[in-house]
Amino acid sequence: MGFQLTWENAQAVFEKLAEEYQIYAPKRHLNAGRYSGTDTIQYDRISSVDEIVWQVKSDYPAKEVLTPVQQAIFYFTEDEYRASKASEKPILIFARPCDIAAQKVQEKIYLQNGGYEDFYYKRMLERVKFALMECNGGDDTCFCVSMNTNKTDNYSLAFRFSEDGILVKVAEDSFEKYFSDAASQDYEPEFVEKNQLEVTLPDLSDQRVRQALKSHSMWDEYNARCISCGSCTVACSTCTCFTTRDIIYGDNPEVGERRRVTASCQIAGFDQMAQQKEFRATAAARMRYKMMHKFHDYKARFGDSHMCVGCGRCTHRCPEFISISATLNKMNQAVEEIKETLNQGGDK
Repeated sequence: MGFQLTWENAQAVFEKLAEEYQIYAPKRHLNAGRYSGTDTIQYDRISSVDEIVWQVKSDYPAKEVLTPVQQAIFYFTEDEYRASKASEKPILIFARPCDIAAQKVQEKIYLQNGGYEDFYYKRMLERVKFALMECNGGDDTCFCVSMNTNKTDNYSLAFRFSEDGILVKVAEDSFEKYFSDAASQDYEPEFVEKNQLEVTLPDLSDQRVRQALKSHSMWDEYNARCISCGSCTVACSTCTCFTTRDIIYGDNPEVGERRRVTASCQIAGFDQMAQQKEFRATAAARMRYKMMHKFHDYKARFGDSHMCVGCGRCTHRCPEFISISATLNKMNQAVEEIKETLNQGGDK
């Protein structure tokens, strides 16, 4: 069922929804950008439909709603602990198709990983419903079509925003009551069919190729270019790395809380073990790990898709202008070189 709303009508609907749902959407944060006098757009709880930034892609992903950068997981005293409480109010997230696809990736990692279910992620996901926002094609860093994440049917509502008003599709019957006063209008969401940017995914099915790629010279440039700041992974729609941190209350070290804190495999020391041992001690090694995980390892483990959804936020946020799509194309070129070398060796 579809409806047409003026912006005034939309605010009335929003107020009804807000009585029952916590509503999150891309929101503009003034003067909070990377450079002086610039803004940033990231997911936050909103109090008005006018706060939804629908014209451009957000700088940070929707995953921050389900897995905040810092999240209290339990509180402890000398002889007991208790899990942190979650809000009982359900959550409605306005998200683009790639961000909805990204949550499917995170869902596998948190809930289908070796039989273990993450309690904190599961209780959040059970409260979440998605409101799809039609995408205008993204920008010159997006390549969702190449990653098959440009379309989704995982939504309760779908919205097409314009300066003149809003079209809405109600995909879940429980939401029809909010639109009882709205004018009926047939509407089906449209999805991006072509990005400005296209990528070629490397064929890493041959173990010999993967082994040779690990030591290929293409990675060497990142020792000079990458500063290992982790901005790419914080902005990534699907990265899930975290660490834990204990916050002590007052002077008693046995009273406080444990927090889950976003971490990054791209930061030096992330994989440090006893005797200061690191498995990936250089920026090049960390970049190689990230790229092969996104474009081989995840799919090898879970079977249905790559981990990257092509949102391009990592490229947008990198202070050194490292492009994931350019790196992916370099990977593909290196793989073709390796295959040619292996074939020549086999012919001798």
